[in-house]
Amino acid sequence: MRAALLHAVGDDKLDIRDDVTLAPVGPTDVRVRIKATGVCHSDLSAMTGVLPQPVPLIPGHEGAGEVVEVGEHVSTVKPGDHVVISWRPACQECDLCLGGQPYLCLKYVIESFTKGNFRYGGDTTAFGMAGCGTWAEEIVVPWQGAIKLDPEVPWEVGALIGCGITTGVGAAINTAKVRPGSTVAVIGCGGVGLSVIQGARVSGARTILAVDPLESKHAMAKKVGATHAVTPDQVPTALNELTGGNGFDYGFEVVGKAATIQNAWQITRAGGDVIVVGAGAVDDMVSFPAFNLLFEGKNLLSSLYGESDVRHDFPYFANLYKAGQLDLESMISARIRLADLNDAVAALKSGEVLRQIVVMD
Repeated sequence: MRAALLHAVGDDKLDIRDDVTLAPVGPTDVRVRIKATGVCHSDLSAMTGVLPQPVPLIPGHEGAGEVVEVGEHVSTVKPGDHVVISWRPACQECDLCLGGQPYLCLKYVIESFTKGNFRYGGDTTAFGMAGCGTWAEEIVVPWQGAIKLDPEVPWEVGALIGCGITTGVGAAINTAKVRPGSTVAVIGCGGVGLSVIQGARVSGARTILAVDPLESKHAMAKKVGATHAVTPDQVPTALNELTGGNGFDYGFEVVGKAATIQNAWQITRAGGDVIVVGAGAVDDMVSFPAFNLLFEGKNLLSSLYGESDVRHDFPYFANLYKAGQLDLESMISARIRLADLNDAVAALKSGEVLRQIVVMD
């Protein structure tokens, strides 16, 4: 089968090849034929080493497809089912899973660094990003990583639900629990940032400020729910006009940089919530005065994968889409082929694109 392979961290080009095979399906595994997969900024972070991954690597973690084969112990899905891939499958047995935080389960994260389900050039092992590797025509994942999708939902929408939508909408609904009538600021208007905006809109926020240095992204931010959009240098004026200088109830950081986390803190009101959604580097340190941490009463929250239990949230977000509450079509900036992935990665680096979706032949 065809797949896009990264031989070494930092390589500028992916090796698009057609000799990739899969490891056998184990008793608790599911083999999925990928129908659509997103080009997410986290894929770029994996390629550059910001998000550590084993190599050789097949990137891609945001995907949807059709079940081809299941192991003998799998009862949740069957061949022919439509599924969304979860890049953070939960074992459903550990204390974190049983305690209501399945998005923090590490069982399959750890396994993904030692178990490579791909083979190329004969018998050379390759790993899948986050244990997935959706930039391939087929993948093998644990049954917990294949969540049934309503067949009426388009493949491209299913792919978006697999990461960007769940991460962003979930951050607003699950982590922040945005209240109706509240004020929200979102720093970073890529695919996940736009999803945060949509989550805030669905939650009933009255004011949603989108912040991004690229003015080309402002119109789209407003289309999906932002009431205002500004560049970073315009934030002080917007802060005064929209909150009387008090700050926003919620400040979302969707960039993954220490500087923007501090910016989100600065524009959030005393007692408000600062939600970190962007995936940053391990050596990018954030510093806050201890005095401010206590006396400003702000809550600094992380939102990994939108704090979602994907068994519930994937179908829930699909239903929101079907009801017209989530505008996912507008977030797709281009539909491309697997052979176009090198160009897609270059476009992602420019920052101008939202979500490019690979539609498999």
